Amino acid sequence: MIRVLVIASNPLVRAGLSALVSTNPNLMVIASVSNWDGLTKEVEQLQPDVVLVDLGNNVQEFVWEQQYPAAILVIVDELDSINIQGMLRGGVRGILLQSTTESEIIAAVEAVALGLVVLHPDAIENLPLKASISETAVQALTPREIEVLKMLGSGLGNKAIAKSLQISEHTVKFHVSSIFQKLSVSTRTEAVTVGVRLGLILL
Repeated sequence: MIRVLVIASNPLVRAGLSALVSTNPNLMVIASVSNWDGLTKEVEQLQPDVVLVDLGNNVQEFVWEQQYPAAILVIVDELDSINIQGMLRGGVRGILLQSTTESEIIAAVEAVALGLVVLHPDAIENLPLKASISETAVQALTPREIEVLKMLGSGLGNKAIAKSLQISEHTVKFHVSSIFQKLSVSTRTEAVTVGVRLGLILL
């Protein structure tokens, strides 16, 4: 059973979120409060697995101390006014928009309780690339590596890439390893994602 503490200044929103959470047999609302004053004390006493917070327009007033084990999931009106990286560094494990559906909220609560990070797609778009992923990284890729990266984007495996470029699979592995290192990634999916963001791959 996942123990959830609901926080929302609007009583209707608070009641709605509490009712929504209660519809899932895997979730249990242990308390619902109107503000986060003394939140750390509430967490200490109630020991929730997830703190579900509707921030509305009060984003700047929100402070979370990471020393407590509960995962925090926030719902905001808009993403433009929030510091996503700061929130994640501060212990927030999920950021959703008001437009998020009820089923998505339930899924997000369960996901953050398992230790996952849940971000609205628009929040991901607002995250800056890693500092190491810059124009210098693009310039560091050789023309051959860019070719291989584009083929990764097409879903080709090492064998197919080797055949297409008329090189050995060992050489393909070497290129892929070099791409990973230069783009600071560890998987093909991450490499393709970065390639798309840097304009190297057109989907």
